[in-house]
Amino acid sequence: MSKTHILISGSGISGPITAYWLTKAGFHTTIVERSPSLRKTGQQIDIRGAALQVCKHMNLESTIRSKTTQEKGFALVNAKGKRVAEFPVDGGNSFTSDIEILRGELAKIFFDVVKDDIEYLFGDHVTAIDDNERNEKVKVTLASGKQRDFDLVIGADGMSSKTRRLAFPPGNPLKSLGQYTAYFTIPYKESKGQFAEWYNAPGRRNILLRPDNAGYTRAYLSVMNPAAAGFAKLDVEGQKKMMRDYFKDAGWEAERALDGMDKAEDFYMQEIAQVKLDSFSSGRVALVGDAGYCPSPISGMGNSLAIMGAYILAGELAACKGNWKEGLRMYEVKMRPIVEKAQSLPPGAPGLVNPETKWGIRIMGGIAWAISSSGITKLIGKLSSPPTEDQSLPVYEF
Repeated sequence: MSKTHILISGSGISGPITAYWLTKAGFHTTIVERSPSLRKTGQQIDIRGAALQVCKHMNLESTIRSKTTQEKGFALVNAKGKRVAEFPVDGGNSFTSDIEILRGELAKIFFDVVKDDIEYLFGDHVTAIDDNERNEKVKVTLASGKQRDFDLVIGADGMSSKTRRLAFPPGNPLKSLGQYTAYFTIPYKESKGQFAEWYNAPGRRNILLRPDNAGYTRAYLSVMNPAAAGFAKLDVEGQKKMMRDYFKDAGWEAERALDGMDKAEDFYMQEIAQVKLDSFSSGRVALVGDAGYCPSPISGMGNSLAIMGAYILAGELAACKGNWKEGLRMYEVKMRPIVEKAQSLPPGAPGLVNPETKWGIRIMGGIAWAISSSGITKLIGKLSSPPTEDQSLPVYEF
């Protein structure tokens, strides 16, 4: 078992967690990361349900909680900035989790617990994978020109996974949800009660501003317009111009957000989509996190799925005693129900919360007010989140 060598592509969230548990099981693990150093950027993410139990098993809960953004809730606002509905943190069962953390902060926490125990290859990436069953090993070619052999390869390289494109059957597994979002930081402005604030503008546009613990406000600009799909062909300046054109007349804090966007150095844009695959593995190559089953940012479950998936994948590989086919089959069996639940969005989402007209926005505001006033937010959170009890996780002998 100690001679087994596994390559993980990607050092975001799921990559280092998978490496942590594989190392516990006695495997030799290498992580290759395209970036020349650990990526410190990214939006705010949360940890919910059984994913928190994984962090507890890693003895990281207190460290994670010490780095949270301290966001106290979520509010829907109108064009004048008046709050139409408020949803405070409620033990993790509201729209805001009790653990909200910047992606870069969380990635560093997981990196720090594995960096001394595994091999890291920064500034390189996989360009070819030869998984011929007649070979005893998976032959991997890196951009640096090096060729190496591994027993297994794990793709933890995000929604647009290069590993998936190289090793899985051809086809596009991305299911577009018709929304396009830009992320960036702007100068901090105090938010009443340290709440995130969401504003809808006619034309299926929305602005989300979230305070963080690093002295900034995290801005999210989202639009549902088929023409926005062209963002992928533009450079960053072109994408910024596109979003300015879409939001210049949006109202509320649009001007502040756009002015900050023009100066932001961490701007990036993405299509809101889900990854739908018939299998999370192909031969001796497996996918974990967004690479295999991105539920989309609007699900609020991407990070939690990545954490749970990393734990379960490593656990099944450790338990299968070298029968990789069986280990990957059991990974599929145990993750598939969790993934399907996380990917089951409410009918009409995300259009449902992005009305086309002012009248539709008023109706949505009235519904949000009714929900916040009735106290059923906790019930909604329980229905949409994964199991929270420790026994919901498989137990492995690491």
